[in-house]
Amino acid sequence: MTEQAKRQHNNILLAILGFATVVVIVALIGFFALDRDPDIIQGQVEVTEYRVSSKVPGRILELRVKEGDYVKVGDTLAILDAPEVRAKMEQAQSAESAAAALELKAQNGARKEQIQGAFSVLQQAKAGLEIAEKSYNRVQRLFDEGVMSAQKRDEAFANYKAMEAQVKAAQSQYDMAVNGARREDKMAAAAQVGRARGAVQEVNSYIHETVQVAQMEGEVSDVYPKVGELVGTGSPIMSIAVMQDLWGTFNVREDQLKGMQVGSEVNAYVPAFDKIIKMKVYYLKDQGSYAVWKATKANGQYDLKTFEVKARPVEKMEGLRPGMSLIIKD
Repeated sequence: MTEQAKRQHNNILLAILGFATVVVIVALIGFFALDRDPDIIQGQVEVTEYRVSSKVPGRILELRVKEGDYVKVGDTLAILDAPEVRAKMEQAQSAESAAAALELKAQNGARKEQIQGAFSVLQQAKAGLEIAEKSYNRVQRLFDEGVMSAQKRDEAFANYKAMEAQVKAAQSQYDMAVNGARREDKMAAAAQVGRARGAVQEVNSYIHETVQVAQMEGEVSDVYPKVGELVGTGSPIMSIAVMQDLWGTFNVREDQLKGMQVGSEVNAYVPAFDKIIKMKVYYLKDQGSYAVWKATKANGQYDLKTFEVKARPVEKMEGLRPGMSLIIKD
């Protein structure tokens, strides 16, 4: 081998050795650097929200609040125009008035003129019965003396019984006029009134739905329709964020839980304020097989799954807003 070939051979060996040395050094640096970096668990601030919606369809007549406004319980949020509901109220009130009039009629019974008329008919029937009775008694005496025929006596007796039945019928009509409607009729009339009042109350509840008020204290996060737009039954009008109910949500790989359990406290860094706050875990649940974080079966190990962890601040922090980042470091 010539001297030049030896030099080339040595240079190749040196280049290979240098390359291998660089690879080893880079691998060692990377290994130690990665080993020193702490595991970071990042989450964000969440908030409870509720949607404001109406039970009746209508047109947005007025919006009393806008996004970002802070509202208290009972504050008026929106006013809807629902002419159909007002029309139904008039119908329900008219039905209630009619049912009340029928109940009053049933309770009061017949009018004074009707009672007086029934009394006159009764007196007339009694007078006819008295005459028929006297006539029958007279014919009976003549029959007993043999002066009157049996047919005349029977006719007088039949007339007497007919007038007696007429008096009973007139007495019943008079008693009915005096006593008024039957107990069942009165109960039915009262039930009709109750039904009509229930209809009025139902429509009245729909009318109340045309004025939407805040049910809980919070901040208006979203307003969906514009003034003049139609909204259907149950359609959301706006969303209210209950700022008193903030929490943090984290997706944690199971090998990073490290004793994190319900009731335990963790320190979370808030980049927005450059502060660390204490948070208490109140919810922990696996996210199922679809949420595998890292597959390691190829290396003969196991799959690492993800758990959803929720925690609330131990102490209230002013300025903490939904969407802000939260970071937990080992």
